[in-house]
Amino acid sequence: MSETDIDDVDRAILYTLQEDARNPSSGDIAERAGTSDSTVRKRIKRLEADGIIKGYSAEVDYQRSGYPLRMLLFCTASIPERGDLIPDILNIDGVVSVQELVTGEQNLLVTAVGESDNDITPVAQELLEMGLRVADEVLVRSHETTPFGKFDPERRSDDEP
Repeated sequence: MSETDIDDVDRAILYTLQEDARNPSSGDIAERAGTSDSTVRKRIKRLEADGIIKGYSAEVDYQRSGYPLRMLLFCTASIPERGDLIPDILNIDGVVSVQELVTGEQNLLVTAVGESDNDITPVAQELLEMGLRVADEVLVRSHETTPFGKFDPERRSDDEP
C-alpha cells in the first residue's frame, strides 16, 4: 500500500486510534469518519495487514510509574550494521526505543528509562560493548506526543490528497 492508497476514511481511523486505541468502538470511529462500522472494521484489518497499523500499546508515564529518568543516547554505528543492531539494542534492559537516523554522524537514537543513574549507566556500557560509540547523552524532563494532524479529518482541507 502506498501513501496514495490511504483515503480520508483511513486517515480518520488512524487519527482516532492514535488519540485512543482502547476505548472507541468501530461505530464511534465510523461516525467520525462518515462511514459504516463494518467499513471501519474492514479498513482496520487492511491497515493492520498492510503494516500501516503496526500494533497497539499502552503509553506509559515512566516517571509516575517509578522510573523518572529518561535518557536519550545518540550513538554512531557503522552504516551497514546499524539496522541489524536494533533488535539487540531493544533487548538491553531499560531500553524502550531505538530510532535509526539517516543524517548526521550519530545514526541511532536510543531511549532508556530507569530509576537512577545506576539503571542508565549499564545501558551505555552495553552499547559500547556492542561496538557503538555513544556521542551524546541527554536527560529528558518530559515527553509528550500527539496524533499526526494530517490524519485529522477536521483539520484537512478539501484540496489535500
